[in-house]
Amino acid sequence: MTTSPALPKSRQQLILVILMSCSLLIWLDNTVLSATLETLADPVHGLGAGPGQLQWATGSYTLAFATLMFTAGTLGDRHGHRSVFSSGLVLFAGSSLWAAYASDASQLIAARAVMGVGSALITPAMLAILIWTFTGPARAAAIGIFSTSAGVGMAVGPVLAGALLDRFWWGSVFLINVPVAVSALVGLAVLVPHFRSPALRPLDPAGMVLSISGLVSLAYGLIRAGQVAAWSRTDVWAPIVVGLVLLAAFVLAELRAKVPSFDPRLLAQRTFGGGNVALGLLLFAVAAITFYNAFYLQGALGFSPTKAGLVNIPTALGAVAGAPFGSRLVRRLSLRLVTVPALTVAALTMGGYGFLGLHTPLVRIEILLLVQGLSVGMVIGPVTAALISNLPLEQAGAGSAVTNTVRQTGSVIGIAVGGTIMSIEYRRAVGPSLEGLPGPVRDQARVSAEQARHVATAVDRPTLSRAADDAFIHAMHVGAGWIAGIALVGAVVLLITLPAVGQKKVPAPESDHDEEATSSV
Repeated sequence: MTTSPALPKSRQQLILVILMSCSLLIWLDNTVLSATLETLADPVHGLGAGPGQLQWATGSYTLAFATLMFTAGTLGDRHGHRSVFSSGLVLFAGSSLWAAYASDASQLIAARAVMGVGSALITPAMLAILIWTFTGPARAAAIGIFSTSAGVGMAVGPVLAGALLDRFWWGSVFLINVPVAVSALVGLAVLVPHFRSPALRPLDPAGMVLSISGLVSLAYGLIRAGQVAAWSRTDVWAPIVVGLVLLAAFVLAELRAKVPSFDPRLLAQRTFGGGNVALGLLLFAVAAITFYNAFYLQGALGFSPTKAGLVNIPTALGAVAGAPFGSRLVRRLSLRLVTVPALTVAALTMGGYGFLGLHTPLVRIEILLLVQGLSVGMVIGPVTAALISNLPLEQAGAGSAVTNTVRQTGSVIGIAVGGTIMSIEYRRAVGPSLEGLPGPVRDQARVSAEQARHVATAVDRPTLSRAADDAFIHAMHVGAGWIAGIALVGAVVLLITLPAVGQKKVPAPESDHDEEATSSV
């Protein structure tokens, strides 16, 4: 079967609702954890997790997400996307329960990794089902609407997490995943056909082992650098080198495979490859700056979880508005003319964190977040639609897996690098303020600003708390400069790889099914 079956438009609408709810679930999980980082670092109300453990709590999820994505796409093409989707939802719900009742940081990290496995099974299946369900112009419209779930998740997640943290214990933020997953399972069973590719692709255990081990080794080395504040140590540079070698071997192995699960050849296509690289760099920057934002609002500024969530709403509203607005501009101008300036503005807003301080007016923070969300939405929505909507049905699972693997890999490396820069710069800045303090106090304060504030309260040293805040602000400023530079590289990639003028094509006559689908969307 090379074309998708015609479905009634009412059924298409319901399928789109199910897919958006699951996408919302994944985005909620990302945003609620960001809002919980400050609480998890608290030795009294959380788990007393250090910066490295918090990086792994976030990174283990995205690491499993990224490395298993291409395998999940293959499983969907072989065994049916609905079956793989359902398995992912079961894993996601079960591991959410585990995370909610984790007794220490190690258990939370492990539970988050299993949640990443569930998300890896869900995401390629979502996009593949979307492609199979809609055809013609309706497909691009459906992808555009589907992409707004990211903005909704960004808006609802921090506020919901803040409300839960103010009233319940931190594990409650993971329990909200369970009823959504159960509802989606019912909807899948009732409404979604058993889509699968007619061209069965073999599993790729060698590629899976190489990709997982390579990314884990690379992430470990980057995070370890932040823990020891030195890149010259063997336990820092050796894992990084090993990770890069393993990832290079993974690419070579996939290039030699007759039917690769993760097809690097797709990235060789100028527009597809350039668009994915740019998205990866953008998600690198977004993940890193979001990591900073959580500690800035709740830690340095002392906002409650609910207030921090409300402060982040402009980012989400901007993303919700940016995706459809960018898509409309692309139809009038071109993908390059819209997304290159938007990504440049996004990079500048991330660099704008270098001008935030302990006494910055809230309105300036809100404007910065609004512009950031709007510009990021104007890039992610149109670029994702352009990359995915032109994939042939036979490559729906593989192509969407490539796109999502690149994006999640960018996220996990962004968290690792951003967190490492923050840890190293914080230790350098806070060091002079720790002279003369007792050994245990000095050691705990050097771990992170959160630990320093806690020990300052315990030993009644308010000057130590102020010094930790100043050191964190310095570290955030330095990191923001690097993050903005990475995002600007993404804008340059789009400038080089995207066509200067939108391709003008003679519109083909729509079938009745296409007209109905477009109307339903």
